[in-house]
Amino acid sequence: MAYDDLRSLLRALEREGDLKRIKAEVDPYLEIGEIVDRVNKAGGPALLFENVKGSAMPLAMNVFGTDRRLLKALGLKSYAEISEKIGGLLKPELPQGFIGVREAFGKLGSMVHVPPRKVKGDAPVQEVVLTGDDVDLDLLPALFTWPKDGGSFFNLGLTHTKHPETGVRNLGLYRLQRHDKRTIGMHWQIHKDSRNHYAVAAARGERLPVAIAFGCPPAVTYASTAPLPGDIDEYLFAGFVAGKRIEMVDCKTVPLQVPANAEVVIEGWLEPGEMLPEGPFGDHTGFYTPQEPFPALTIDCVTMRKRPLLQSIVVGRPPTEDGPLGRATERFFLPLLKIIVPDIVDYHLPESGGFHNCAIVSIDKKYPKHAQKVMHAIWGAHMMSLTKLIIVVDKDCDVHDLHEVSWRALGNTDYSRDLTVVEGPVDHLDHASYQQFWGGKAGIDATRKLPEEGYTRDGGWPDMVESDPATAERVTRRWKEYGL
Repeated sequence: MAYDDLRSLLRALEREGDLKRIKAEVDPYLEIGEIVDRVNKAGGPALLFENVKGSAMPLAMNVFGTDRRLLKALGLKSYAEISEKIGGLLKPELPQGFIGVREAFGKLGSMVHVPPRKVKGDAPVQEVVLTGDDVDLDLLPALFTWPKDGGSFFNLGLTHTKHPETGVRNLGLYRLQRHDKRTIGMHWQIHKDSRNHYAVAAARGERLPVAIAFGCPPAVTYASTAPLPGDIDEYLFAGFVAGKRIEMVDCKTVPLQVPANAEVVIEGWLEPGEMLPEGPFGDHTGFYTPQEPFPALTIDCVTMRKRPLLQSIVVGRPPTEDGPLGRATERFFLPLLKIIVPDIVDYHLPESGGFHNCAIVSIDKKYPKHAQKVMHAIWGAHMMSLTKLIIVVDKDCDVHDLHEVSWRALGNTDYSRDLTVVEGPVDHLDHASYQQFWGGKAGIDATRKLPEEGYTRDGGWPDMVESDPATAERVTRRWKEYGL
């Protein structure tokens, strides 16, 4: 099973030699970010900075920086474990579309007993309670990571809100700029559920309660990154991934619940129209996102453990710690995507494309323009709608082998016929679109072409050059015999 809290995971990593304690004083202004980025790109260990300049709180970094560590944190041997589990639950009913997906997730609670539960009595995260003038966000180590950043940021604070009318809660992961000792900038983007909660509350002239948790149980941290539909509870999904119910506790000053085993929680109310300039920020795209006005949250209460530690990540030009989190999402959600688009055999979201900019999809091609049908279905599938490039290949192509995919995409296409160009929504952070929030998209049909699609050359579509099976087997035996 997944670890119950961050500190138990860190202890386990240290026992295995996969965590390095940094006892020397390290500056959160540029220095920590440079260290973490180098260690992550070298495939190095998790890091625990015990002496962060300006803060008495240790800082855990690069915790999910390898697939091995993320799988260990979630109690898994492979990402396929959850993928197969989800697929097994969905197969009997074969639900169609997002209504079916929601129904399938809805039944998880009764089937595997994983809904979150409220703890009785005191929770570890509320051993210390600070209110009023005692609130000081400077006590929490925030990172100034890249030279042109607009300030110091918390990059792994899990933001809790709920819809003002329905009461449905949302757990999201958004960067948080520390404006001063009691104010944080809420960078929730146009397609995010928390932004919608704020918009509904503001339209009603109401303030919105917000709670932000740091150092959460690993399954909860992962669930905050998962692109779930708005009415699916992230805590139900976290329990499903962890294999057990997540323990929750009521906040002290806002009507929300947070993980009882978190390290630090900050609570506040977001007033309608309270905005401050936020950014620039060196983002996971590898480029700076510009300064824009975003809601500014005033913090009224901070709760924490007696000896708390914080967890954060460094984002920037890939690869970064986003990589394992994105690969987990890719594998976990394959069964759900195949329900929405049953034509799909497999798919891959390259980390170099920020996971949402490019999708490589394999299909068992049945009829003319089958690839184009799949492209448009993906562009209509929840957050997959933000995909800018879709490459469709035949089922015998390994979508994870980028050399193989490139060979198909470059050699199997006549771009006057096999290139589809459309316009649609793009990610809030997309810097390449000529206007914000929408732009051009492309689909490449790299499948074998059928005569019905206009392929009329003599002899039909050519066979691929492949080894003779008997000869290949004989050479393989000799290869091993000669030790080559």
